[in-house]
Amino acid sequence: MAIEQGRIAAVSSTPTSGAVDLGSAVILPALVNAHTHFELSYLRDVVPPATRFLDWIAAIMAARRRYADPRDPVILAAARSAIDEARASGTGLVGDVSNTLVTVPLLRDAAMAARVFYELLGFNVADPAARVRQARARLNDQGQGEGEGEGDRIRVGLAPHAPYSVSPALFSAIRDDLSAHPRDVSTVHLGESPEEVEFIADGTGAWRNLLVTLGAWTDAWKAPGVSPVQYLADVGFLDSRVLVVHGVQLEGGDLARLRALGATVVSCPRSNRYVGVGDPPLEAFYAMGVTVAFGTDSLASVGDLNLFGELALARQLAPRVPARALLESATRCGAVALGFGDELGTIEVGKRGALIAVQVPADAGDVEEYLLSGISPEMIMWLDSENPKAQ
Repeated sequence: MAIEQGRIAAVSSTPTSGAVDLGSAVILPALVNAHTHFELSYLRDVVPPATRFLDWIAAIMAARRRYADPRDPVILAAARSAIDEARASGTGLVGDVSNTLVTVPLLRDAAMAARVFYELLGFNVADPAARVRQARARLNDQGQGEGEGEGDRIRVGLAPHAPYSVSPALFSAIRDDLSAHPRDVSTVHLGESPEEVEFIADGTGAWRNLLVTLGAWTDAWKAPGVSPVQYLADVGFLDSRVLVVHGVQLEGGDLARLRALGATVVSCPRSNRYVGVGDPPLEAFYAMGVTVAFGTDSLASVGDLNLFGELALARQLAPRVPARALLESATRCGAVALGFGDELGTIEVGKRGALIAVQVPADAGDVEEYLLSGISPEMIMWLDSENPKAQ
């Protein structure tokens, strides 16, 4: 294949003069890490694994108080290093969740394609519509409005955090903003922990206790008495432009609803184990026809940002899912879900030349299965001419 001016110019089975022979290798589109939090990278090895999700949350909240300024050099240096680490392991597009937008210039400097989700929280917000207008104005003030990023590497929009940290009215206001910006997509943490399911079902448990402790509880909120997926579907938030992250606690009816809505589930199995919520029902995701992408989550809950590590655990959790389907989730499905399907995710003439080559030993046998066995960064070589770190 040929890459010219950062684009795939030709794909052929016939070598041309001057071609570079990569030897025993497989060429892939750059991987897509559809869910991470680069701004939390400074918490690497700070918060230990937990057996209960709320214990991990409490530790994260305490650790984040160490730095009041999100532009602290420690935070920026860790985020910059994390972006480089993701790139070195073959990632060319990310879905990065940010509460501060400090990662936007870092991603741009690193030439990493990204959908940055400016995440909003507020379980008891006096004026949700005003909160969303202020957030959108901040994006526009920084040149991150909808029109600014069309066709660009970095595209930024709004996203709610989770059903236990965002009020129904704030969900609706964010949805209104999403509808007003048709090229945006959004994301939400959903169905991650048993405590979340309990809270949405009857309004009790650890999440309510934490909201009371934080002074964020309001008696105006009434438990909907349904699953988290049904709740956000009833609120009108979920559709094909929303990435549902985690989904560890989702069951058949939830998955059928997500499939009907066209929502993509982003699975982060290594992080799920780290924070104590269990393993995602990966085989059920695929069996129910739900579109699946993969993410690492942040370095606060995973040892590295190598998406091949996520795929290795996914293979263990879903042995009956074809290897090709898992690889498609880590490339094409993630790119489409993040709104970059016309640019990245497959090897096609005209798309960006973000390609990697993975060295394959002669005795590998099934190449697709080999790619799910745990690929380390030293086995990966970038091929695209637009990547400043290409080898």
